[in-house]
Amino acid sequence: MTVPSIAEIDIRDKKLLIRVDFDTAVSRTGAVADARKLSLALPTIRYAIGQKARVVLASHISGAGGRMSRKYSLEPLGRKLSELLDCEIYFPENSIGDAVRKISGDMLPCSVMLLENLEFHKGELANSEDFARKLAEVAEIYVNEAFSVSHQKRASIVSAAAHFGRVCVGLRFKEEVENLGRFENPERPFAAVIGGSCTGRKIELIESLMDRVDTILIGGAVAHTFLKALGKDIGRSEIDEGTIYSARKLISASLSRSIRLVIPEDFVGVRGDLNNEPASYIISGGRIPDDSMAVDIGPETIRQFAKHISRARTVLWNGPLGMCERAGFGDGTAAVAKALAESDAWSAVVGESTVDALEGAGLEAGKCFMSRGGDASVEFIRDKTLPAIQALEGRVR
Repeated sequence: MTVPSIAEIDIRDKKLLIRVDFDTAVSRTGAVADARKLSLALPTIRYAIGQKARVVLASHISGAGGRMSRKYSLEPLGRKLSELLDCEIYFPENSIGDAVRKISGDMLPCSVMLLENLEFHKGELANSEDFARKLAEVAEIYVNEAFSVSHQKRASIVSAAAHFGRVCVGLRFKEEVENLGRFENPERPFAAVIGGSCTGRKIELIESLMDRVDTILIGGAVAHTFLKALGKDIGRSEIDEGTIYSARKLISASLSRSIRLVIPEDFVGVRGDLNNEPASYIISGGRIPDDSMAVDIGPETIRQFAKHISRARTVLWNGPLGMCERAGFGDGTAAVAKALAESDAWSAVVGESTVDALEGAGLEAGKCFMSRGGDASVEFIRDKTLPAIQALEGRVR
C-alpha cells in the first residue's frame, strides 16, 4: 500500500476528517456495552489531538437506511468517547450542512467533533459524490481509520477521498495492512486454519491461498461441507448445499498441488435439541450418525491440528472450530489456540467471532496479530486490496 499513515504527514494545526468504525450496539437506555471499536480508534485520535489538530470524526451505526432516527443516533457513543478521551466533544444533529460547517469553523486546536450517523443520509449508502463533497467541507485532510468497513462502497469510504487535498490512513489501519499483507508472501511452511460457517466465503478465501499454502486445517461448519463432498454422512450438522461442488474442486486441487487438506477424523456430537442441553459424545470415523450433529472437533483432530501448527512458520486462522457461543463446545478451539500460542509461528487471527473465541480461550494478543477487520480482513487477504485503498491510492499517485 502506497498510502501514508497519519504519523507520516504533517497534520499540526490542521483540520482532519477521520472516518472511524463505531458501528456497535447501543441499548435503549443509551448504554454502550462494548466499547472495543471506540478503543481501536483512540491511538489515532489521541495522536491527532497531540499534534494540535482539529478532529472531526465520522461514523455510522447500521440500520438507519437513509432515515433519521433517534434509535440509531451516535450521541451515546459520543458520551462514551468523551469519557475515554477525557475531553468535551461537539455533537451536531447532522453530519453535513450549515450547523456542522459553523461548528467546524469555530473549533480550536485539540478539539473534537463527532458527526451524527452518516447512514441518516441515503447518499452515504449510495456512495454519492455529492454527499462526499459535502462531508469534505469541514476538513482539509482525510484519514481512514475504518479498516473494518473499507470493503464497502460508501461515500465516506470511497468517494470522499477525491474531495480532500491530502489523504492518509490511521494507525490501526496501517497495522492491519502491514500484518495481513504478510500473507501475500508468507514464510513457509504456511498453514491456514479455516472454521466457522459462511462456507462460500471461506472457500473463496482458501482458493485465493492455493498458490502459497502448505496445509489447510478445516473445522467448524465448513468441515461438514467437505465431509459431504467426500460422500460421508453428516447427520443433522449444519451444511451449505450450494458449496459442495466447490469443496470437491478444492479437494481435487489440493491433491494435485500436494497441499495437505486436513478434514476432521472425529467430532464432539450431540443428539436431540441443543436448547435442551443434551449430553455430548465423541463421534469417530469421520461419519456423523443420522440422529446427531457435530458441535466441535474431537480429540484426535485436535492432536492432528496441533501437530501441523507446530511445524508451521506462518499461520492464518479464520473461523472457530466449534460452536464456541455455547458452553462446552469451545474446547477444540481452545486446545488449538493453546497449540498456536506454544508454536514458533507468526500468526494472525481474522474475524470478530474468531478473535472473540480465541481471546475467550486465553490466547494473548502478543502471541499473534488479532485482526478485528471482519469481512474486510478476509477480502484484503484474498484480493490484496480494498475499495477504500484503491480510492486512497488514486489520490497519492
